[in-house]
Amino acid sequence: MSFKCGIVGLPNVGKSTLFNALTNSNKAQAENFPFCTIDPNIGIVAVPDYRLDNLAKISKSKKIINTTISFVDIAGLVKGASKGEGLGNKFLSHIREVDSIIHMIRCFDSTDIQNVNPNVDPVRDLEIIETEMMLADIESIQKRLEKNNKKNIDKENIEILERALDCINNDKDISLLNLQFDKKKLNQSGLLSLKPKIFVCNVDEQSITQGNNYTKDFVSKYGNENTLIVSADIENQINELQDTEKENYMEMIGLENTGLDMLIQKGYKILELETFFTSGPEETRAWTIQKNCTAPKAAGEIHTDFEKGFIRAETISYNDFINNDGWVNSKNNGKMRLEGKDYIVQDGDILNFRFNT
Repeated sequence: MSFKCGIVGLPNVGKSTLFNALTNSNKAQAENFPFCTIDPNIGIVAVPDYRLDNLAKISKSKKIINTTISFVDIAGLVKGASKGEGLGNKFLSHIREVDSIIHMIRCFDSTDIQNVNPNVDPVRDLEIIETEMMLADIESIQKRLEKNNKKNIDKENIEILERALDCINNDKDISLLNLQFDKKKLNQSGLLSLKPKIFVCNVDEQSITQGNNYTKDFVSKYGNENTLIVSADIENQINELQDTEKENYMEMIGLENTGLDMLIQKGYKILELETFFTSGPEETRAWTIQKNCTAPKAAGEIHTDFEKGFIRAETISYNDFINNDGWVNSKNNGKMRLEGKDYIVQDGDILNFRFNT
C-alpha cells in the first residue's frame, strides 16, 4: 500500500514550494499570488530505507524497489471555502481523497511574499482551515442523515456520523472516535475532521533549528507531537545538491534530517504503518502495511492470490537476516520461523510466502 498526504493551507504559505522540494520536481507552480495552484499536483516519492541496501547486498539482488508515498499539492483554502469561496468546494473534495493532511502554516515574515491576512498568526491560520473543514463535514453529515438518504447507510455508519456531528457541534475531541469505531469504517466516512494531521511550520533559514516566536506560539497550543519545523526554501536548495554537497550543507546549517525524512517518520507514526521486506536474487523490495497486520493480509499486499491461498510465511527478523548473512544461514542457524495465519507481522520482517493458487 502507498499512503497519500494532502498539503493544505492558506494561499502563499509555501505549499507548492514544499511539494516541489519533497517530490524533487517543478510540477507545482510556486508564484506570489493566491490560487496559483488550481488543480491538485500529485507526486510519488520513494520512501528512503537504509535496510533495503543492506538486504540487497546480502541477497545479491538485481534491483531494489522502495515503497512509496504520494504527496498532493492542494490549492489554498480561504475563509468561506465550505460555502464555495475561492473555489473552496472543489478543493475540499480533493482533501477527502487523501489518507492524512499536512497543514502548511506560515511562520515567517516577508515583504516579498503576499499574505492573505494582515499579519502572521499561525494559530489563527490553522483555525481558519480547520473551521472550513468542520463546516464542510457538518454539511456532508446532515445531507447523509436526511430521511431519504439515511436508509442507504448501515447502522454503524449512522452512529459514526451522529457521533461526529455531536463532537463538531459541541467542541468535543473528534479523534476519540478512533478508539470507538473500526478504522476502516471511519476512513469510509470521508470526514475531513477525522483525518490524521501533521502540522508543518514553514520558517525562514534563520529559524530552521530553533524555530521562532511564531513556532513557539503554535507549539504552546498544539504541542510537538505532530508538529514539524521546516523551511520549504531550504528543502528546495538541498534537493539541488549532490549527496556529498547535501551532507556538508545540512551539517553547516545544523539540519539533521530533511523535511521528507521527518514527514515520512511522522506519517508512519500517525497512520500506524510499518514495513516488511521480500529479498532474493531478483529483487529486494519494501512493502507498507498497517501495524498489527496478519501474515495473510501482508501477503495480499503483494498479490490477492497470496492472501487467498496463504499456507504459511517463512519469516526472519531484519537483524537475524543481517547477522546470519541471508536466508540459508538464517535457516541453518534456527533463525527462520514458519508462521501461520495468526502471525502479526513485525516491522523489518523478511518474508517468503507459501501459498496455493
